[in-house]
Amino acid sequence: MNESVVIIGAGIGGLSAAIRLAARGLRVVIVEQNDHVGGKMGEIQAAGFRFDTGPSVITMRPVFEALFAAAGRRLSDYLTLLPVDPLTRYFYPDGSRLDLSRDLSALLPQIEAFSPGDADGYLRYLAHAVRIYRLTRQVFIFGPPLSPGSIRDFPLRDALKIDPMRTMAASIRSFVSDPRLQQLLGRFATYVGASPYQAPATLNVIAAVELAGGVWYPQGGVYAIARALEKLARELGIELRLETPVERVEVRDGRVRGVTTGAGEFIPAEGVIANVDVATVYSRLLAPGVLPPRRVARTLNRPLSCSGFLLLLGLDRAFPDQAHHNIFFSRDYRREFDDLFRREIPPDDPTIYVAITSKTDSSHAPPGGENWFVMVNAPALSPAWDWTEKAEAYRARILDRLAAFGYDVRPAIRFEQSLTPADIERQTGAYRGALYGASSNQRLAAFLRPPNRSRYVRGLYFAGGTTHPGGGVPMVTLSGAVAAGMVLEDKESEAA
Repeated sequence: MNESVVIIGAGIGGLSAAIRLAARGLRVVIVEQNDHVGGKMGEIQAAGFRFDTGPSVITMRPVFEALFAAAGRRLSDYLTLLPVDPLTRYFYPDGSRLDLSRDLSALLPQIEAFSPGDADGYLRYLAHAVRIYRLTRQVFIFGPPLSPGSIRDFPLRDALKIDPMRTMAASIRSFVSDPRLQQLLGRFATYVGASPYQAPATLNVIAAVELAGGVWYPQGGVYAIARALEKLARELGIELRLETPVERVEVRDGRVRGVTTGAGEFIPAEGVIANVDVATVYSRLLAPGVLPPRRVARTLNRPLSCSGFLLLLGLDRAFPDQAHHNIFFSRDYRREFDDLFRREIPPDDPTIYVAITSKTDSSHAPPGGENWFVMVNAPALSPAWDWTEKAEAYRARILDRLAAFGYDVRPAIRFEQSLTPADIERQTGAYRGALYGASSNQRLAAFLRPPNRSRYVRGLYFAGGTTHPGGGVPMVTLSGAVAAGMVLEDKESEAA
């Protein structure tokens, strides 16, 4: 049997898996189509500005500490994570504003002034979300994918406590009465590309991770995480082959044999971890007949999570009342998600997220300027919307909406670049540009993602946001840990 494990994609999940395997003495080769590591986590530097082009909110610091510890290293020697406060500044169409903090002694009086009577409801909601986290963390987050056994062993008394029968929105309404607070707490559904009006209330666990655990900013930018993992990978002797797209995962007699690159080179391997969208692997990287056609069709036709439309704006002036993370809410939240998931078009009145890392890292913009990362949720690619024809008009719509909030940045723009769902699909292999793979809008979908070990091909594994345990940088990092653990488990089993 060949001695190496090949990982397709140098995203965070792939790097996480590679580091854990190399730390256990395995030879690891990572093949990456781009000229840099990071996957969806990227950066752009131009005209004196620096931007992250992917994830911007980092939670669950212990996940990263555990990864470095697995390699006998300390996170602090590679990466500095700074606490962010306020977590996010929220702006509403009626002119109101609220800063969210994990410091309850400061936050609760603000909520009471913002919405009299809802401070107690917020506290009860937070306790509810934390309880869901404690009940589900091992089964749904840190452990291996669900199996009939793990479902059977989940205590019945806990099943209803994780609130699986209601939607997120219905659960939130039972705690707070102000529609603005309901909108704020419902926003956490978008962390997995879902709608709070369809996703199960169990996903309120996402709020617990941020509101109780806090938000961290990697000094230098979020892409500093990718740099730190690349540095550690190279120290461990991992072979990184950049600008090396994979044409095919080679399978014979039901078992992985290696991969063939776009240049025609065959790289033998005893195991392959695909840090690529599962749908992309099924539809593009496996030869016809390797998988049952019905399995492929089911994967490709499933409802998808949303994508995103990004504007990177380098401004020659500063906006002092903006925080590091900012949200400008739409006037009709339910209609916004109907546009995304039912009509499959970008919302006419979108909620707009703005991250400004120069608030924390002044070197990310020229003196007196700011770097605005502007993102709105967008539907996965479909015939209902042509970004080639409509991106410019939608860009104008977003800037109009910001101007309506009192932030007309158009005269201050000195650098600009956009990323559409089509760009995301091309650059990252995300099927139809969906950021989180399959939709979490169905009751069990969020917890029944494609497993990290293929059921059909021995030696084929998956890491990344489209497999267990889900999307977001910490979860993707954990997916790499799960995939690596399965490789080691299978290797030991076959050697026995």
